[in-house]
Amino acid sequence: MEKSKVLVVGGAGFIGRRLVAASLAQGHPTFVLMRSEIGVDVDKVQTLLSFKAKGARLVEASLDDHAGLVAAVRQVDVVVSALSGTYIRSQVKLVEAIKEAGNVKRFLPSEFGMDPSKMEHALAPGRITFDDKMEVRRAIEAASIPHTYISCNCFAAYFCPNLGQIGTLLPPKDKVRVYGDGNVKVIFVDEDDAATYIIKTLDDPRTLNKSIYLRPSENILSQSDLIVKWENLSGNVLEKIYIPADEFLASMKGKKQMCVLPVIVKDEASSVCNNNKNGTSKYNYGEKRLR
Repeated sequence: MEKSKVLVVGGAGFIGRRLVAASLAQGHPTFVLMRSEIGVDVDKVQTLLSFKAKGARLVEASLDDHAGLVAAVRQVDVVVSALSGTYIRSQVKLVEAIKEAGNVKRFLPSEFGMDPSKMEHALAPGRITFDDKMEVRRAIEAASIPHTYISCNCFAAYFCPNLGQIGTLLPPKDKVRVYGDGNVKVIFVDEDDAATYIIKTLDDPRTLNKSIYLRPSENILSQSDLIVKWENLSGNVLEKIYIPADEFLASMKGKKQMCVLPVIVKDEASSVCNNNKNGTSKYNYGEKRLR
């Protein structure tokens, strides 16, 4: 079967560049939107040029350039967005372009973390991102655009090296903060694995208009599990400083938006995510164990 032509929006970012690499590796004709918003970010420009050297086609357009977006979208079959941060809600402009183009067989909005439809309990300011993602979902469904929603839960690079601690990506040397009792299970996914599985869904008819959950069974771990693994690897036993749930939640008030390991307020790993009106799917395309 002929591979779908894929346009990746946000292809120079943390997840975006992995999606581009996975798309090329799986033989998809791959297009990458080159937005004027990247400005003079040398690293991103060089990343885009490296993809061009590997066979990707760079397409110039801006999120504020509707005609340019429509022209870009009309060249492909599938659009995958990896926009982040302040650009999440801007995907509505991408939805409008896809609707006008009328040729896209599937759109994957930038989600990839926790399922926003399951995060009604999230606290401000962190819930802003989930609210924005739900706004994009409503726009997609109102426009009757074929889609797939992807939930990868927790990216390992953000939550494993630091043993789930906030404010650092590095492992502790002698002390570790444990949130709550440290025993709530969450799901960790290797970022390169996630990109591989995401691209595999693009031509899979089972995943059309579905929510897909990547849940490697051996990567469902608690913060305490992570700490034990690190202690076994390092040979160093860490002093545990337990932070009660109410104390931790109180400390979050008034802070800027940040990534927080969901170890207190909900056991995401044990919940069955099945309330999406378009249905849900859990397919095992392969998995990488966190050792």
